[in-house]
Amino acid sequence: MNQRIANWGIFLLLSLTWGSSFILMKIGLEAFSPYQVASLRLVAAGVALLPFLPKYLRETPVNKLPVIILSGLLGNGIPAFLFCLAETKIDSSLAGILNSLTPLMALLTGFLIYKAPIKKAQLTGVCVGLLGVVLLFMNKGIASNEYWYYGLLVVVATVSYGANISLVHHHLKGYASLQLGSIAMFFCGLFTLPILLFTGFFQQFTTENAPWRSLSAGLVLGVMGTGVAAVLFYLLIRRAGAVFASMVTYALPIVAMGWGLLAHEPITWVSVLCMLIILFGVFLVNKAKKAG
Repeated sequence: MNQRIANWGIFLLLSLTWGSSFILMKIGLEAFSPYQVASLRLVAAGVALLPFLPKYLRETPVNKLPVIILSGLLGNGIPAFLFCLAETKIDSSLAGILNSLTPLMALLTGFLIYKAPIKKAQLTGVCVGLLGVVLLFMNKGIASNEYWYYGLLVVVATVSYGANISLVHHHLKGYASLQLGSIAMFFCGLFTLPILLFTGFFQQFTTENAPWRSLSAGLVLGVMGTGVAAVLFYLLIRRAGAVFASMVTYALPIVAMGWGLLAHEPITWVSVLCMLIILFGVFLVNKAKKAG
């Protein structure tokens, strides 16, 4: 009983952590460019997981390092920039809803890249999810925002997430999430640190009106939303299994929409309906997986 309560506690904390990432990006963008916010997120995550790096680096075969680095770019590096660019024009709540496409994209990329079989029930789930996205764009995007197409950047980010899930499943299955995360985030942070160094990021804090609010949001985004979240996800998989851990996908858009309401972003009942359609598609895919 106590373990079950603890598992739900981890689940809720992870949902809040990942679901809050979208509003934290929006706050970071108040003062920084999208490239600076994304770089700050990755550097902060790399520093947060740095204590684990020496041990796991010694334990990792050299020939696996390029694959882990690619995994980091697909799972964290590329999406970090795409999300920040998208949120310069769209609401954080919309970004959170579209993020729920990730499991569907994992299924499609697994089929296209690794020829993983797709069942009819899974294909139905993909079609339902994509229908929800189209309806969402028609309502929350095209009808009310001339920059609706920025939402497509989030869709591309979910494709990157999906490709990473397939990559890890087929090439890095035997490695712990913390091991992969510490190595991947170190190199992601290393690659993006020059953006902070050469875009005047640090000079902003030599002025009287330094953007401490945006800096705090970016640091929390990196440390919690990327670094600590990876550890929590690994812990949840180990304690409760992958199926239970994957249920976090259902909670993220709900948290994102909650933050959107607090930030006075326009959220209509049609948006909620579209979110439910997307999540129903994800549910069908996961149900088919478990049945198999």
